[in-house]
Amino acid sequence: MRIEAAPYRLDAPVQRVVAVPDGRTVYLAGGLDASDVSASGVFALNPFTGQLRSLGSVPNAFHDAAGAMIGGKLFVFGGGSTAGTDLVQAFDPATRTGAVVGHLPVPLSDLSAATVGNTVYLVGGFDGHTPRAEIYATTDGTSFRVVGRLPAGLRYAAVTAVGGTIVISGGQDANGPVDTVTAFDTTTGAISSLGTLPAPITESAAVTISGTVYVIGGRDASDHALTTVSAIDPATGAIQRSSPLRLPLADAGAVSGTDGALLIGGWRGQAVDQVLSAKLAPLSANAGSSPTSSTTTSSDPALVRPFAGLLLIADRGNNRLLVMNAHKRIVWRYPSPDLPAPAAPLYFPDDAFWVHRGHAILVNEEENNTLIEIAYPSGRVLWTYGHARVGGSSPGYLHQPDDLYPYPGGGLVVSDAKNCRIQFFDASGRPTHQIGTTGVCTHGLPDTVGYPNGDTPLPNGHLLLSEINGSWIDEVTADGHVVWAHQIPGVTTPSDPQRLADGTYLVASYGSPGAVVRFDRSGKVLWLYRPISGPGVLDHPSLAAPLPNGLVAINDDYNHRVVLVDPKTNRIVWQYGTGTAGASVGQLAYPDGLDLLLPGNVIPLHVDFDSPTVHKGAP
Repeated sequence: MRIEAAPYRLDAPVQRVVAVPDGRTVYLAGGLDASDVSASGVFALNPFTGQLRSLGSVPNAFHDAAGAMIGGKLFVFGGGSTAGTDLVQAFDPATRTGAVVGHLPVPLSDLSAATVGNTVYLVGGFDGHTPRAEIYATTDGTSFRVVGRLPAGLRYAAVTAVGGTIVISGGQDANGPVDTVTAFDTTTGAISSLGTLPAPITESAAVTISGTVYVIGGRDASDHALTTVSAIDPATGAIQRSSPLRLPLADAGAVSGTDGALLIGGWRGQAVDQVLSAKLAPLSANAGSSPTSSTTTSSDPALVRPFAGLLLIADRGNNRLLVMNAHKRIVWRYPSPDLPAPAAPLYFPDDAFWVHRGHAILVNEEENNTLIEIAYPSGRVLWTYGHARVGGSSPGYLHQPDDLYPYPGGGLVVSDAKNCRIQFFDASGRPTHQIGTTGVCTHGLPDTVGYPNGDTPLPNGHLLLSEINGSWIDEVTADGHVVWAHQIPGVTTPSDPQRLADGTYLVASYGSPGAVVRFDRSGKVLWLYRPISGPGVLDHPSLAAPLPNGLVAINDDYNHRVVLVDPKTNRIVWQYGTGTAGASVGQLAYPDGLDLLLPGNVIPLHVDFDSPTVHKGAP
């Protein structure tokens, strides 16, 4: 990792500032100025140009608070001036007004925050008497619940999120700085130790860059600012020293994003006005297996690593599954001579999704009319459902199953495309109910479905459906009642809609030239990727999935490749596949499914409802 001075500075020195990213803006609030006086101002920083705009202020000056964006507003939790406070303050950038909107359960300063999905987690802090061990969660900024407890109370901990895991490094307990690194699993509430830092440290910054956590600077037990940088791999627990800072730094505001990370202000004997930029060494789009002549690299030097974790690809034309890393090294394939031979070979694996936190893979074999779950990495077949090469609609039969997903509360759901129904299974593998009338293939929800090829579950039990007949995209309840339904401009054959973290949606338009469209709940198109010439042209893309770093992963089926597109530049920044069908290293044939397993206690990119393994067999 490279840490260097940004080509701009702040207007004035500041330390212990709240720094929160929101798209292409970083909001700064509060902190201590050069005279060690608490501030109340709120500013908007453009991290690309360095432009800093004063927006207004919150009612109460503060430092040592935690911050997060909720509903488009900047929330400031606790902190203090002469003493810690329980105040929750919110600032609305649209109206440039701030207000006190609530109270924490106890007064807290020196606390830290991390956001996972729509939930903000507040970690530790100081109540005026002792460091606290509680981890609070809030979705609205005003109501809080305890979701976990640290092994010991901590203040000034360095906190950052990796997927669904929060990594908590260093900090200060009742006896001084500590060297502990702790993981909090937001899906289960489990607390586990990841290891120890090279030395006790407090008031350091933590950022996440491409799945690796970096703990930067801080203070030692003698209150000296430090130059140390530690790299933590949450997936393995490996902790090692990274290249140090040129100058010591503590108490900086830190933000992570697709463009690496920023360290804003800080302290080295006195407050500083510097901004540091942290980036990984560039990774060529052609690194690893087999050069791909049609790949175009992004002009944005910050896109230095295309993804963190393991990418699963359903290589339909080669009847195989591949798992690879960002460097295009194949780490697992199925079938393989190294794995048990399956009772029946894969045929037409159309989609594949990680489940059970990466311990298994769900596969629908579209033209084989079967479903299968495979243990990872052993390759053991856990169950199958359907009759190979025989389509039907009776119990035990399917006809062109598409998109097999886990479903909230246990069980599974699949688009049974040629039967024109959405089929649900319970946790024991029995069909329970369906959306649509078998064999009636028209858009008429909740009674009929027009040849569905996508059925993405949402956490509330709703589904995102794509219907080929009529080119409809729908959000429906579990019994098929329509929440909204749209025919999106530019989408001729919608395929596999997905929801983004901000509540908007992505869908692939399966055609030539193909397209990927981002739209909102009203059906308004927000982004369109549809080159009509050059290496970026898509040919029958079947799935577009948003990645945590802002890139979009696309199955470009008839171009025999998987590509990652940067929506900011509309350029391909990574691809696997040469554009020609093949099974050699670096080649694919009609890849039709993908899913990313994020690092950090292994978390699938799609919503994995951790349904219990079901054992099914065709009657």
